[in-house]
Amino acid sequence: MLKVIVFNCAVIYAVLILFMRVMGKRQLGELEPSELIVTVLISEVAATPITSPEKPLYYGVLPVFVLFGLELILSLAMARSVKMRELLSGKPALLIVHGRIDQTQMRRNRFTPDELAEALRSQGALDLNEVEYAILETDGQLNVILSPADRPVTAGQMGLTPQDAGYPLIVVNEGRVLSENLRILGKDETWLEKELRKHKLSSPKDVYVMTVDMAGGVFLSPKKRR
Repeated sequence: MLKVIVFNCAVIYAVLILFMRVMGKRQLGELEPSELIVTVLISEVAATPITSPEKPLYYGVLPVFVLFGLELILSLAMARSVKMRELLSGKPALLIVHGRIDQTQMRRNRFTPDELAEALRSQGALDLNEVEYAILETDGQLNVILSPADRPVTAGQMGLTPQDAGYPLIVVNEGRVLSENLRILGKDETWLEKELRKHKLSSPKDVYVMTVDMAGGVFLSPKKRR
């Protein structure tokens, strides 16, 4: 019986991993209503062969195939049809327009003032007077657009052209040197040793994380001594 449970668990796990990869990263990062329903249903049906090993394995695998198939069909339909997307996922709601709270939309989306203030704080907007628009997206996230006077000034607006430092790569990860990233940056371990000496470190094993960007900018966090 124990072997059956372990085997069923391994198969269900592999099937779920496979289908989550097929579904793509968008579904992993956010859940639309239809995706949430599929997730809840899968958690129920996939557990059947594990909690009830006397039942055949396909009792859990087959419903997973069907649910993921339906979700893929719906995803393709929503990608091709705006009306289908609005029907299944709804439309974004403007909770704040030109600095004024739309109370009708607040009630329609069952959003309270406390929840609005909490969501604004999570976006770094502490003062309602600074908010020009607040959009409640279909996945439940609140996006905030500040009023023109309160938006951060960009380098372009100031007539500046800062150097593009590029994307920083990790070159040391918990004491392990990532040689491939060093190569991409045009560096070698001799350069790395010199940088470590600048930070009074003798070995990469003393580094928790170290990143380097294309312009040569270095961030280094040493390991905490136990």
